[in-house]
Amino acid sequence: MNQQVKVISISGSFNANNSQSFRQSITESMDSGTSIVLVDCHNVTFMDSSGLGTLVLTFKALQESGIKMVICSINEQVRMLFELTGMDSKFTIVPSQEEFENLLLSAN
Repeated sequence: MNQQVKVISISGSFNANNSQSFRQSITESMDSGTSIVLVDCHNVTFMDSSGLGTLVLTFKALQESGIKMVICSINEQVRMLFELTGMDSKFTIVPSQEEFENLLLSAN
């Protein structure tokens, strides 16, 4: 994958208790010249409002730094959370990492 793309995978129950390592990965990405952060949610089993809040704050911080954030591989529970809060229209969401790579290739 393109070196300007940083893939960050999250897993399990994504909430306030386990979002610290995610935020650390985001900070490292912002310092490394990354232009796109792909958040892979393939192994997320549950996300609560604090997990969603972490994603929203991350999105804003990345946007202010000129970095695009894309989310992929969300399950039905996470999709419903995004839809109920209207975040599905704010985030760029793709079905899988492969689909994301196809979008990158077609953009070039």
